Amino acid sequence: MQRLKDKAVSFLRKYGMDAESVDLEANCRAFIDEMKNGLEGSGSLLMIPTYISMDGEIPVNEPVISIDAGGTNFRVAVIHFDENRKLVIEDFNNYPMPGSKGEISKEEFFGTMAEYIRPVLHRSSKISFCFSYPAEIMPDRDGRIIKFSKEIKVRDVKGELLGKNILDELKKRGLPSDKSIIVLNDTVATLLAGRAASPGRIFDGYIGFILGTGTNICYAEKCGNIVKVPELAAKDGSVLINMESGGYDKVPRGRIDEEFDSTTLNPGDFKFEKTISGAYQGGLALAVIKKAAEDGLFSAGFAGEISKVGELAAKEIDDFLYYPKGDNVLARCCSKGNSEDGILLYYIIDNLFERIARFVTFSLTAVMEKTGNGRDPLAPVCITADGSTFYKSKLFRSKLDHYVKVYTNDAKGIYCEFVKVDNGTLVGTAIAGLLN
Repeated sequence: MQRLKDKAVSFLRKYGMDAESVDLEANCRAFIDEMKNGLEGSGSLLMIPTYISMDGEIPVNEPVISIDAGGTNFRVAVIHFDENRKLVIEDFNNYPMPGSKGEISKEEFFGTMAEYIRPVLHRSSKISFCFSYPAEIMPDRDGRIIKFSKEIKVRDVKGELLGKNILDELKKRGLPSDKSIIVLNDTVATLLAGRAASPGRIFDGYIGFILGTGTNICYAEKCGNIVKVPELAAKDGSVLINMESGGYDKVPRGRIDEEFDSTTLNPGDFKFEKTISGAYQGGLALAVIKKAAEDGLFSAGFAGEISKVGELAAKEIDDFLYYPKGDNVLARCCSKGNSEDGILLYYIIDNLFERIARFVTFSLTAVMEKTGNGRDPLAPVCITADGSTFYKSKLFRSKLDHYVKVYTNDAKGIYCEFVKVDNGTLVGTAIAGLLN
């Protein structure tokens, strides 16, 4: 077994893809530097001020239309908190995300969203819109689209205002358009949900973290550090920052990362996201496995079968890990080879997830170190995490917990706790709308 493990690691190291070569401290420092650059208006981290605060008491019995536009789904609900501050979710509906099934026009994009919202328009004058893609949040809390990730395809929407266009579409259809709309990111909503879910706990700061189809981080930054927005820099207090961390471009990538990147919809963009998130895990893993087959690591039978595989989803990696002899694409490839193919395949996949865990560890640790939070183990930072990769991946979570212990806790003296909130994005989106 050790021989096969060494063989897998040697192959990955040859292409700069092995986990062991990821220096946690050096990458933590580089990430902090890029955070500072983003707050000054340069670099690959957009560091978007949300103009949203965490302060204030959540009003009771006040409904808000909560929208979550995610990687593949567009969810709508009407949410309020009752007199006992218990969450009440009504009129919940789940729709396909416009642009996820093929390229559409700007008119189709906003028109489809207006139709999705139509059934609940009578329930509230407030709409809180969670838009899980890069958008510049304006001082009035509308959102200007920067670009799409996660393979969503919509023409001519760059620079368009989300709230304004939706209200215009409602008016065009003769529907009630006298609504206030606040736009935020899913990571911002996730952070807010964590604050509301643990009212009795003592936490030294909050972070929202997404690791699903895509990835992102949100945290609270002192206004004085947001140099690129002078009117904010002159203020006291703090606002939430949507980092758009998926675009971080100082991540140490290997040759196969770069080759795979060139085959994606937006080559050169979202470099960090393409190394860790669910939308790209299957494609990257397949590229690595095929390269290993080309280099002669696997049997001829396995190599022949894997060469026929056109695409691989993240779920299909887990299918193999749970059922290595089952009816799934990777297991079928192994069945055409010899007894060592499956074991070697496991070691390659395992190392790729080891690398993902290291990437996540240095990025989250960097945020906590920059803010100075989490130094007291009795008052850790609350990291509200969401996303299928974070919770469903067979290999990821145990590896992340290991590196948080040995690096974040033991080496850096920084403490955090991961928190899960059911329907977190919808809940946090509603809270943002009610507080802001």
